[in-house]
Amino acid sequence: MASTSVLFVCLGNICRSPLAEGVFTHLAFQRGEAALYRVDSAGISGWHSGEGPDRRSVKVAAAHGIDISRQQSRQVKPQDFAAFDLILAMDRDNLAILKSKAPADLAARVHLFNALAVGQDMDVPDPYYGGPEGFEAVYSMLDSGCSALLAKLADARAS
Repeated sequence: MASTSVLFVCLGNICRSPLAEGVFTHLAFQRGEAALYRVDSAGISGWHSGEGPDRRSVKVAAAHGIDISRQQSRQVKPQDFAAFDLILAMDRDNLAILKSKAPADLAARVHLFNALAVGQDMDVPDPYYGGPEGFEAVYSMLDSGCSALLAKLADARAS
């Protein structure tokens, strides 16, 4: 069975998208479906390239049994549009930038995370300038969204 490749994208690839990558991978493993997916994350900007995730994202992930500490930030590359089946933006600003950079024949791979996962045109808020409660709220949103997304992808495979 062919694997599905998923790229999660936020602004700097240090808060939301590495957490999304970790949550999705963890849930896929729990479902016994880890081998069905190739998962990565990236940022619109290259400000943090090579750095690890924000310590607050690492902490909230660890509190839920997920280790994202070894991830490294990277910027979205032009070849990502062909390399990934799904490119999921954490917010509408990132979505607009991704859509503007995507080749016309691959633009259909780019989606707003919550719109695709849970059918709500809603951003995953950037917790960077807030406290720990913002990171926990983002974790909860990503956990629900990734669970829903995995179920949708399983349904699509079964059809």
